[in-house]
Parts: sequence; C-alpha cells; structure tokens
Amino acid sequence: MLVHIVMFAFKEENKEANMARVKGLLEALPSKIETLKSMEVGIDISRSERSFDLVLVSMFEDEDALSVYATHPAHLDVVNVIKEVTTLSKVVDYIQ
Repeated sequence: MLVHIVMFAFKEENKEANMARVKGLLEALPSKIETLKSMEVGIDISRSERSFDLVLVSMFEDEDALSVYATHPAHLDVVNVIKEVTTLSKVVDYIQ
C-alpha cells in the first residue's frame, strides 16, 4: 500500500470557510476516483507555530494508482481550488 500525505497552509482571508470547503471537496473524491482506496482529511486544532492548517492522508495500491489519482479530472478540479486558497503545501509518499 502507498500512503500519500499532504499538509496545507491556508491564506488568512476566509480561512475557516476555505478549509471547510476544501475538506468537503477532498472527501468527495473517493467516490469519483476508483484508485483512491481511502482518504482522511483533518483540520488542525492545535494552531501551533509548527502546524499546518489541514492534512490529507490517502491510500493507494501502488505508485501507478497514485498517478491515476494525480491526473484525474476530479482531482485536478480540487487542486485548482486548493491553489487559490493556500500559501504552502508539503507532501510525503511512502510504501506501507
């Protein structure tokens, strides 16, 4: 199994609303993209200096399945929204 983790820092303008919107958009993807085996999306509660605002943890069978997800039109639509409302993202992919 491949684990794909992405953390996002959001712009301050409409931050809470944008985090909720992105969370909902991401959570809708498993029903649209067959190679996406599972997904968990969380909004940070610590609000510490070190924390990001939102995290995505998703699971795929392998790197090919992740590639299908990465280029899927439904995912790309969400990516476009994310790019508008975030300032930074970091990713980690690993084999479990």
